Amino acid sequence: MTLMLTGIGCSRKASDPAAEAPPPATVEHQQGVSVVRVDHPERFSLVTAQSHEAASTLNVTGTVNPDISREIPVVSLASGRVIAVHVRLGDYVKKGQLVMEVQSTDISGAYDQYLKAVNDEHLTNTQLDRARILYDKGAIAKSQLEIAEDGENDARADLTAAEQQLRVLGVDKDHPGATVKVYAPSSGFIIQQNVTEAATAGVSLAGSPNAFTIADLSHVWIICDVYENDLSAVHIGQTADIRLNAYPDRTLTGTIGDIGAVLDPNIRTAKVRIQVENPGNLMRLGMFATATLHGRRAEMHTVVPATAILHLQDRDWVYIPNNDGTFRRLSVQAGAMLPGNLQEITTGLNPGQQVVSRALELQNSSEQ
Repeated sequence: MTLMLTGIGCSRKASDPAAEAPPPATVEHQQGVSVVRVDHPERFSLVTAQSHEAASTLNVTGTVNPDISREIPVVSLASGRVIAVHVRLGDYVKKGQLVMEVQSTDISGAYDQYLKAVNDEHLTNTQLDRARILYDKGAIAKSQLEIAEDGENDARADLTAAEQQLRVLGVDKDHPGATVKVYAPSSGFIIQQNVTEAATAGVSLAGSPNAFTIADLSHVWIICDVYENDLSAVHIGQTADIRLNAYPDRTLTGTIGDIGAVLDPNIRTAKVRIQVENPGNLMRLGMFATATLHGRRAEMHTVVPATAILHLQDRDWVYIPNNDGTFRRLSVQAGAMLPGNLQEITTGLNPGQQVVSRALELQNSSEQ
């Protein structure tokens, strides 16, 4: 019995740990989202990117600002308390429109001066008439008549000045009131408001002498930041294409009117002012804008058919063929449109490279 157990134990083989281990893992590399595989890739025609000579360009960003030469302040020459405000910030006003009313003691003072001037002129006129009668009768010398005439002239000048003071304050001398009415000196938009009802107004009382600021926004400024290294490509009188974030399909044309003489010490940029017409008040103050400045130096740009560029997720793409029948999506930066349904590519593609002529069709086929 013992011999049999021994024989059976000797007949078993020792276990192999390597044989019992799981097989090694294999990794299958999947193609990225930029690679597209479609059936019958030959049905998508290819075109070769060409080169095109064009003037150098510089893209800068900026904001819409009012033309300060078209800004007009609204000032109350009478100091006092604002009792009525008839316009608000952002309103459009016409020239001569009532904007606010100010209760002021300046009116009573000016009207008092006017009444005194009326009385003085009446007295001196009476004295002059009397002096003329006496002179005609030989009762007084001519020098006394001249003194009376001079007094009448001075009194009339004082009366004229008093009347002018009432007109400046906006007071009718025949119907004086307790308030001064302030009118818009020009047509435009209210871009700044420094007063409210019950506040103080006037040059001497208010914190700011300007109650309102009216701006004609038919012309505006685009204030852009241009880096120090790019200033050599910028000059006064240079044209610029303006594109707004709010209206990406609209292009306006402006002219550089000024290049700042002082650089920002932190970001090393100069302020460049572009003067632009604002048809229909399309541009609002504070809007972001991109300006493309056209230089004088010629550059070679890559050109492809406009249909070869895919606009997706606020970016521009083209498809280039791979050797295995697939296509790779390549990010580029599209430029200006050219005649013949061509479009520039400023970065991302070189002349001589092949791209799919109809990128949108390939994109739609890959999603099916």
